[in-house]
Amino acid sequence: MEVGQKVRVRRLRDRVSNEVVKKLGQVGTIRDYKMTDGSGIGVLVQFDDKFSTWFFEDEIEILQ
Repeated sequence: MEVGQKVRVRRLRDRVSNEVVKKLGQVGTIRDYKMTDGSGIGVLVQFDDKFSTWFFEDEIEILQ
């Protein structure tokens, strides 16, 4: 996964706000990386409406 790649949110691992739930199935762009709880790296994803949040790598899929 690289900054600038388009991704689709395919699942949500944890309980999240309704605003994040609405992003399920949506396409966004990777803007940055985030250290998670020590077991991996997350990615910061920004959507067309300028909303951004981070996801675990297994919650998103890269679009070709």
